[in-house]
Amino acid sequence: MKLYTYFRSSAAYRVRIALNLKGLDYDAVPVHLTRTGGEHLQEGYLGVNPAALVPALAENGRVLTQSMAIIEYLDETHPEPALLPGTAVDRARIRAIAQAIACDIHPINNLRVLQYLARELGASEEQKNTWYRHWVELGLTAVEAMLAGDARTGAFCHGDTPTLADCCLVPQVFNARRFKCRMDAFPVLSRIAERCEDIEAFRLAAPGNQPDAE
Repeated sequence: MKLYTYFRSSAAYRVRIALNLKGLDYDAVPVHLTRTGGEHLQEGYLGVNPAALVPALAENGRVLTQSMAIIEYLDETHPEPALLPGTAVDRARIRAIAQAIACDIHPINNLRVLQYLARELGASEEQKNTWYRHWVELGLTAVEAMLAGDARTGAFCHGDTPTLADCCLVPQVFNARRFKCRMDAFPVLSRIAERCEDIEAFRLAAPGNQPDAE
């Protein structure tokens, strides 16, 4: 397996966690998103992923894109440990938590959105960071309510083993801390993120432990 990745990419971070939880070996291929105008926009990487986004996972001559699709592929092809365990209702809850992060929060705070705010709309650094914090805190408020109000929340987002939801939660919490969001408003998800960060699979996937970390 070959993972095209960037150390700070939330989406790539999710996939790294999943690969580590599955115990799968892979070669990391760094794609720098800001150097030389962005390596993801250059012809070489566009041939891998025309969407010019990371991550991409290459295996057996095929290239998979979109972090959520990649993780579900890994869960189907390497079922243990299951990242989508339980009944259909359980799996729907896990997906709902994961998608509240990956679909509602992350897209409007992605690097290309923040760059557009600065370059095209003239937003200052503080205005850009205010934008970021607003949408993250709004989204995490919903995630906190989903977790705090459900007896199925355990040591992790769903039960007592990590799932797809935790793969999404930890990278979002990392970025929320980085942009100085008010994390004291989210005690349940903060507790879960801290529990995850004690696990080697999550720790090894962290941005600071990547070969392209800066």
